[in-house]
Amino acid sequence: AFLWTVRLFSFSFSFCTKYFSSSLRLLLEQSPPEISKEGKAKWLRNLITMMERQSLIRLWSSFLYISTLFWMQVHSHSEYLIGLGSYDITGPAADVNMMGYADMAQVASGIHFRLRARTFIVSEPQGKPVVFVNIDACMASQIVTLKVIERLKARYGDLYTEKNVGISGIHTHAGPGGYLQYVVYIVTSLGFVRQSFDALVDGIENSIIQAHENLRPGSIFISNGELLDAGVNRSPSAYLNNPSEERSEYKYDTDKEMTLLKFVDDQWGPVGSFNWFATHGTSMSRTNSLISGDNKGAAARLMEDWFEQREELISDEIPRRVSSIIRNHQDSHEELLELASYFESQPGRAATRVSSSARRVRSPLRKADKPGFVSAFCQTNCGDVSPNVLGAFCLDTGLPCDFNHSTCGGRNELCYGRGPGYPDEFESTRVIGERQFKKALDLFNKASEELQGKVDYRQVYVDFSQLNVTLTKKDGSSEVVRTCPAAMGFAFAAGTTDGPGAFDFTQGDDKGNPFWRMVRNALKTPHKKQMDCHYPKPILLDTGEMTKPYAWAPSILSLQILRIGKLFILSVPGEFTTMAGRRLRDAVKTQLKSSGDKELSGGEIHVVIAGLANGYSQYVTTFEEYQVQRYEGASTLFGPHTLTGYIQEFKKLSKSLVLGRTVQPGPQPPNLLDKQVSFLTPVVMDSTPGGDSFGDVISDVPKNLSVKRGSDLVAVVFQSACPRNDLLTEGTFALVERLEREDKSWTPVYDDDDLCLRFKWSRPKRFSSRSQATIEWRIPESASPGVYRITHFGAAKRLFGSVQHFTGSSSAFVVT
Repeated sequence: AFLWTVRLFSFSFSFCTKYFSSSLRLLLEQSPPEISKEGKAKWLRNLITMMERQSLIRLWSSFLYISTLFWMQVHSHSEYLIGLGSYDITGPAADVNMMGYADMAQVASGIHFRLRARTFIVSEPQGKPVVFVNIDACMASQIVTLKVIERLKARYGDLYTEKNVGISGIHTHAGPGGYLQYVVYIVTSLGFVRQSFDALVDGIENSIIQAHENLRPGSIFISNGELLDAGVNRSPSAYLNNPSEERSEYKYDTDKEMTLLKFVDDQWGPVGSFNWFATHGTSMSRTNSLISGDNKGAAARLMEDWFEQREELISDEIPRRVSSIIRNHQDSHEELLELASYFESQPGRAATRVSSSARRVRSPLRKADKPGFVSAFCQTNCGDVSPNVLGAFCLDTGLPCDFNHSTCGGRNELCYGRGPGYPDEFESTRVIGERQFKKALDLFNKASEELQGKVDYRQVYVDFSQLNVTLTKKDGSSEVVRTCPAAMGFAFAAGTTDGPGAFDFTQGDDKGNPFWRMVRNALKTPHKKQMDCHYPKPILLDTGEMTKPYAWAPSILSLQILRIGKLFILSVPGEFTTMAGRRLRDAVKTQLKSSGDKELSGGEIHVVIAGLANGYSQYVTTFEEYQVQRYEGASTLFGPHTLTGYIQEFKKLSKSLVLGRTVQPGPQPPNLLDKQVSFLTPVVMDSTPGGDSFGDVISDVPKNLSVKRGSDLVAVVFQSACPRNDLLTEGTFALVERLEREDKSWTPVYDDDDLCLRFKWSRPKRFSSRSQATIEWRIPESASPGVYRITHFGAAKRLFGSVQHFTGSSSAFVVT
């Protein structure tokens, strides 16, 4: 082991030396041309300092990883090895239908802020690890999960498999679609979108690799608390159909508890937090076309930035976030205007792929020599929970919608939920995100219960299209029933108050109508056995029995439990309603308490549901809610006994887990990647008007512009190209830069991963080769006074396929 360590050290030193010299030459070529000779020297010194630290990180990371297990055995008193990672998964920001509302008119055309995969790995010193990945996507995808596991096995062997890797989506409805493998989920995206799929697979894999390489001795603390104003029940009439004695056990008709994990590295201190809280990712409406992590993604951005800025204030390290610490020169307004007048817009010019990554605010080159803080806001049983907390109202009258059916005058199209920032959905997203962030921060600061004990897992595949389920009756007798092949009811097409449907569908419809039955029968007529199985759901789409050109809906689902001491994470491939989630958690907790496991005796057992995990199969309601046939009941694919089936199988899994028994893997799900088809038009070429270049400013800031913090908006329009040419992963399409007075260099302060900066892309006509980018900066109160400019990065495709990166900058302006 010692000889291998020495060899690895020698190899790492050689590699880092070559990396340092080649990267230095490349970055020197990319230095801003307008910087003075003295400024360029300072810029180069700063780069060298950053790169020296990065080289040292790479030099020691491999060495430390090999020696960590041995070191922990000898020196560390920590219970676990912990590692966290984060990587960009922002997919195509143009032309691709967004996943969530199933609205073909909702097509991506820019970025609100970027999407990320965030991972934690926990392991006992000599045990197998558990991996949990939270993705800023509508849901996990079975085919994405299968591909990620395939890559992990190629890299790590059997260390990471489908058994101990859980991938959960936050349920944003503002991310690119086309990455699931079943027909019904990719119809609106015009089939499979390989670019969306690859962005997710690559990002998840890289976040896991980061977490693996960051594994170090550390501790985990858990904390719980109530958050009362971030979600309301959007189907209260269905909730009220649950037994009154059961409802009386709970104060609210949604789960208000947030559960948070705090990860503390033995050397570096806090390195991250993951929390679970139930509220839908529908603060952004179906009219939005900017990629966004919605309220949970916003909360994660706020939490990570809070920690990084806190660290900057108590250390002298090179900051990852610079806008809050740049010195505030006491220049007069006239002096700033005069200074800004010297910097006119920069014409579009050629750039390299690394230009965007090197200039972004949270660039790896700006990281200090310690792991970056990773904070994830995970989804749980959000099935009937809306972030539109003001309630649902009719657009025409302003009155509340009908209680039982969420209609206005008998129709659903005008009934919309209102968020706290109504009518501004961006403000609603920020507010609901901020509320989750503040509660998470409170739990983070007071987390004191340390997790201790076994790290273990169990996973099984279950065919929910024909699962035998044993029901226990009140008199103690039992009855065996079966789940059904997947089918969707008429009320599915009615949508919800977060995103109403169309035509004459309504929630609570348990009859259907002749016209839509005729349309249904043209696709597939359900047989009597199927209709009886799903009763009282009237079947609109018999998806479980539709197989052309390949399967329309899933049948084989992954169920998984990840254990860390007294914490049990239940990974479920769907959206459980509030009461359905409560029943599942209670059943598993009861099973665990009766297991005889000494580690679980005394103290609280924590059970959380990780929703939309490892695949997707729509909703899971209680039997009683199913009878009402609102949207959630109509979208419970496998019939009225779906929840009971989940409870039955999770009780089996939890029993096997605590008793140390192996479980049979179950039937393998299909891999339909080779069967996928796409009708999305590729990018043929990009062009500009004669005499113009990509990156040229079309609409500049006004001359002598002076704007105020906290209230004003600055917008600049550039000649651009389709963002699908290069996703600029871990880069940025938009940048706000602040002028450094001493050397006239430009410092990045905001990019397209900031909530205050929006990148909007458009074509004059649908199939035009010309396009433009509008970059809007809503100046936050925290911005420092000074001279600023806006910069755009992009990539243009030539007629014969080559891609040329470009950049351009606006004229300078003053912020006071």
